Amino acid sequence: MTNILHLEASSGWGGQEIRILREAEGLRRRGHSVVLGVMRGGQLISRARAEGFTVYELNFKRLAWPITLFRLIWIILSHRVNIVNTHSSLDSWIGGIAARITRRSIIRTRHLSTAIKKGFNSRFVYGKLADFVVTTCSSIIPMISSQSGKKVEKCRFVATGVNPDKIQVTQGEADTFRERMGIKKGDFLVGTACVMRSWKGINDLLQAANLLRDVPDLKWVVVGGGHMEGFMKKAKEMRLENIVQFTGHLDNPFPALAAFDVFTLLSTAHEGVSQAILQAAYLQKPLIATETGGLCEVCIDQITGFQVDLFSPRQVAEAVLLLKNDSSLREKMGKKGKELVEERFTYTHMLDQMEEIITNMYTSV
Repeated sequence: MTNILHLEASSGWGGQEIRILREAEGLRRRGHSVVLGVMRGGQLISRARAEGFTVYELNFKRLAWPITLFRLIWIILSHRVNIVNTHSSLDSWIGGIAARITRRSIIRTRHLSTAIKKGFNSRFVYGKLADFVVTTCSSIIPMISSQSGKKVEKCRFVATGVNPDKIQVTQGEADTFRERMGIKKGDFLVGTACVMRSWKGINDLLQAANLLRDVPDLKWVVVGGGHMEGFMKKAKEMRLENIVQFTGHLDNPFPALAAFDVFTLLSTAHEGVSQAILQAAYLQKPLIATETGGLCEVCIDQITGFQVDLFSPRQVAEAVLLLKNDSSLREKMGKKGKELVEERFTYTHMLDQMEEIITNMYTSV
């Protein structure tokens, strides 16, 4: 079994950090040894330590690189690390250099779907300082290969899979959520769940709700934290308070997802394969999503839902009406979505693929 060092320069807590921790937990259960090096003050530190991992607090800022480089070399040698897995730009540079000095293999996981910097950055970070590149959506692999010179066969799409055992929710819990939000029996509920940022498409959702404001019994719910206040203010300015509600962050979002009749995610950038869209698909919700990043891997047009263009609230509105008026279509798409998740996007699939990559790299050294 291999000894793995995960490095993360981000100090936040979102999909990227959750992926690192869940992957580390799963590989540890399979017999691999995992330690982490995280940006000083990062939220991943306490959460990983709570799960029993050894975590080193590091300073990945450029001015601290000389000290951090020596610390990383010591960590690699002390823990007999075989593979260094980097996740963000700053840790990819210094972590990659430390791995090269100590002659360790390097995996670079790219969590975003946006373009990487052209030129020297691409060729060095994804070329020289990575033996293998893992992405969270397949669409960016040709771009990474072209800009870095990395062969396509040295890149692989590995989605952050969901654990069906964790997605446990009863109809009673879903009904309770609807009641708490004032959703009447017979109302049609369209929802989304995300950490609200400018690129999550909340503006387009509000515009779609505005277009359909006169449709009876149609309600909208936005689940998640982030920049909620700004979007709530906009909804109020648009006089949508009676049909659009915001829950804020929910520790357990599954009753909300189960309460939706349709799940939407209208991101305009950055997405890999969203956990929320996978969870909604597993709960048999028909989907409406853009083709951004990995969303199109799950929202397959006309099969598990409807794909819409970026910044296209009118298309969103049309898709909502189609699904609202056709219960058999909703049921068919929901069933196909769950089948897709079970066939391709579970936590076990993710661990199997990562373990295959790690094992192949370790045995080929």
